[in-house]
Amino acid sequence: MSIFGKIMGAIFGTHAEAATPAPEAGGGVAPSAAAPAGGSVDVAAILDKAVAAKKEKLEWRTSIVDLMKALNVDSSLSARKELAKDLKYPGDTNDSAAMNIWLHKQMMAQLAANGGKLPPDLGKH
Repeated sequence: MSIFGKIMGAIFGTHAEAATPAPEAGGGVAPSAAAPAGGSVDVAAILDKAVAAKKEKLEWRTSIVDLMKALNVDSSLSARKELAKDLKYPGDTNDSAAMNIWLHKQMMAQLAANGGKLPPDLGKH
């Protein structure tokens, strides 16, 4: 299963685990039809609960690494490079800082596009 699928599955439940981002005409990724039947999922509530269960401070709202850690998804550089490949990152994956920022923005966009309800400050990516 892809890293993207693992993140989507952790947020939306097991029916989303096979999710894969689809290319979009603008070069980004389109929704993968992983939205749950019957409405949106409160992403912040799920991630805040996951963070509360951890023994470390995680800033999922700004960090892709912390978001992945909160969901018990491998957050290593190689896993993030795999996620970048899944999401068709156009930049240099050796520039991990730029890649991480892009990955976080893309994951927030994917979560919103697939039925995730994001806090207003995160929906402006």
